[in-house]
Amino acid sequence: MAETTQPTLIYDRIDSNRRSTFLLLLVFVALLAGASIAIGIVLGLPYPLAPLLIIPFLIIAAMMYYSSSRVALAISQARQVTKDKEPELYRTVENLCIGAGLPMPKVYVIEDGSPNAFATGRDPDHAAIAVTRGLLQKLDKLELEGVIAHELSHIGNYDIRMMTIVVVLVGLAALMADFALRLTLFGAGRRSSNRGRGGGAGVAIIYAVALLAIIVTPIVAQLIRFAISRQREFLADSSAALLTRYPEGLARALEKISADPDPLEVANKATAHLYINNPLREHRSFLNNLFSTHPPIEERIQILRAMT
Repeated sequence: MAETTQPTLIYDRIDSNRRSTFLLLLVFVALLAGASIAIGIVLGLPYPLAPLLIIPFLIIAAMMYYSSSRVALAISQARQVTKDKEPELYRTVENLCIGAGLPMPKVYVIEDGSPNAFATGRDPDHAAIAVTRGLLQKLDKLELEGVIAHELSHIGNYDIRMMTIVVVLVGLAALMADFALRLTLFGAGRRSSNRGRGGGAGVAIIYAVALLAIIVTPIVAQLIRFAISRQREFLADSSAALLTRYPEGLARALEKISADPDPLEVANKATAHLYINNPLREHRSFLNNLFSTHPPIEERIQILRAMT
């Protein structure tokens, strides 16, 4: 018996994905707050001094935040194009920007035969869209519009800012954990004040729990990052369908992109989460899906085709 797909309202999908992302971000903030407390316990610092440890990490995070888009475009070997050089692409982006009420982003082309695309930047006023040569050659007009609408939705929904912040926070969590563990190896936290507080067994348990929290924090942070990324892909699909009023265009584009055999040579693990479809070829399994920045392509296509 053929499986029937239940129709889904586009606005319902958008609201559901936004709620899920908000909840995940709350968990992320709580996780980093807990990690900060754990570091203070392990290092044996008094409470007023413990929060000050995060200042140098925040400086590093700010540098990462403001340089991330330039780095991503450079790694991807993207070159900026003008309306004269790529009139069809530029006109498509321009028309969809008008429909979405967005400023025109910078447009880049990656000279690679694999069809794919990504958006990057801090906000709609500092955004860029990059598409591969393969995308321009292998998709028809409606399919290209679907992909561009998806990337513009990442810009309009401030996904580019959110994912940049999430990636920076994950890096911050890893730096904090590494810093605390290295100091612990050199004896930090084993102060006489810790030993002399009384209840030695209780202090040891608290210390062990705090140390475990520091070790686990980067792993959990990565899992939350992947979950947020997947929710933003669903949201961008829904928003693109709303913008173009033609979900089938994006659905067909995703089918072609996922079925294309050409590997994206310029992609790596640092930039893979940016693309509309994961450019890294991996074996499908539950574990890989758990650690994937993209939802299963079949699920995305099914949802798009169920939209009304």
